Parts: sequence; C-alpha cells; structure tokens
Amino acid sequence: MRAMEKTFAEHGLNRASFDVLATLRRSGPPYALSPGDLMASTMVTSGTMTYRIDELEEAGLVERVRNPDDGRGFLVSLSTRGLEVIEAAVTAHVETQAKLVVPLTAGQRKQLDELLRRFLSGFEKT
Repeated sequence: MRAMEKTFAEHGLNRASFDVLATLRRSGPPYALSPGDLMASTMVTSGTMTYRIDELEEAGLVERVRNPDDGRGFLVSLSTRGLEVIEAAVTAHVETQAKLVVPLTAGQRKQLDELLRRFLSGFEKT
C-alpha cells in the first residue's frame, strides 16, 4: 500500500481520489457517472462521495454537469485535466504493481493470481 500511495501522491492523488477518477475512466466516454453510480462502484456513503467529488472538483479534475436524461440531477465528469492525470496515474500504478511482484517467479505469480481469485470470489458471494 505504501508503494501505491507514493505512486498516487506523485500525481497529486490519494487512494480515494484515484478510485473515483479510475472509476470514471473505466466508464468510458464521456467519462461521466451519477453520484449514485459512483457510490455503488466505490462502496462509500453519500457524504463521503460528496466530499470526494467536492475535493476533485476544487482540484479541477472533475466537473458537475447536468444529466441529459434527468434534468433534476447531475453527472460527475472527468475534466480534460482529470483525464490526463488519471491516464498518467494508471500507467504509473500498473508499473508499481509490476515492480511489487518482481521477486516472484512466473509460477509463483500464477499461484498468487489463483489464490487471490479464490480469496476475492468469497467476497463476491456475500
């Protein structure tokens, strides 16, 4: 976690802000989701999500835009700068993850993948 936090910090992010920006990026163009969809994807409360959105908006990484399907609501959208930051941060994050498993052999990495898959499948069933 320390290595990943360091990587995030190099891009002006923390784990929480990376999570929100990466979720928006994974949603595909136009890189926008409702706050409710973001809450469901990141599994945080509405108050926590509002705080994260406010912080990211203040940093110029996201924008609140009118929801074209619901005039009463809004979407959270990656700004141009936000897209640039998350693209660079994801690339660096993948590089960091690769460095973390360098000490393992190919067989050990495969075994780790299988163990993690089994471990995480237990959470998906609950």
